[in-house]
Amino acid sequence: MSTAATAICNLLYRYAEAIDEGRLEDAAALFRHARIETGAAGPLDADGLLALWRKILVIHPCGTPRTRHLVTNPILDIDEAAGTAQVRSCFTVMQATDDLPLQIIASGRYRDRFARIDGEWSFVDRDYRQLDFIGNLSQHLRIAIKPGPRP
Repeated sequence: MSTAATAICNLLYRYAEAIDEGRLEDAAALFRHARIETGAAGPLDADGLLALWRKILVIHPCGTPRTRHLVTNPILDIDEAAGTAQVRSCFTVMQATDDLPLQIIASGRYRDRFARIDGEWSFVDRDYRQLDFIGNLSQHLRIAIKPGPRP
């Protein structure tokens, strides 16, 4: 895998790791150059995304959302000369709490764009609207959501 491909995939995985560890500020910082499409809330920047997460995510007494985000099947279209990339990937979110057994609570797709900024690959666009399947989100979100449109 190229250096660009490794750096870009690592951004996908660092996001999942930070969210699962309850490090919302670190996760939001990955989007400091990005526009994030969330649907009803409209496009957000990193600060808006952090505020949204703080409002809707259930953080358990252990300081985490008690989740495991699995990011899989990244398909990377990288233009090294232009310093840009488009990535399609899948996500599956599992959760176990004191009240719920281990289960899949959500699955969908990420559509991301990246750019090389000051020599480092960064998120520049993420579309969160590709939520395909929803399980029991009662221990994960403070709001009700619906699956997004299917392609």
